[in-house]
Amino acid sequence: MKTKKIIKTLSATILALFALLTLFLSSAVIFDWFAIRAKEGNYVLFIVWVNFICSILYLFAAYGFLKSKKWTFWVLIVALGILIIAFIALLLYVNNGGLHEAKTIKAMVFRMLVTLSFSLIAFFSIKKIVQ
Repeated sequence: MKTKKIIKTLSATILALFALLTLFLSSAVIFDWFAIRAKEGNYVLFIVWVNFICSILYLFAAYGFLKSKKWTFWVLIVALGILIIAFIALLLYVNNGGLHEAKTIKAMVFRMLVTLSFSLIAFFSIKKIVQ
């Protein structure tokens, strides 16, 4: 029982930090804070917006982990779905000659794997989901 609480607390902390970092970086590009937009090179704006939206969903999920809410899993699944759709759109964009950075594709794969991992942690650690 205590192990699950530690897992949920640690997951909430890591997810919240990931969310805040994502929120800062994506909003810095969107609103051009600290002239970050110029440093990013060929960023793909719709991917930046997807990351911004997912960062907000991650914050809700971090709260859900702390409070052991069963909807935490579903929030993360929605974020994963959004990321998958955006990744497919990104691949289409790239295949049609769209300007991008190679790191964008790697970052999207990483973000999808992180979101999937937290979804699985939520599914197995919040008792109300698995009965």
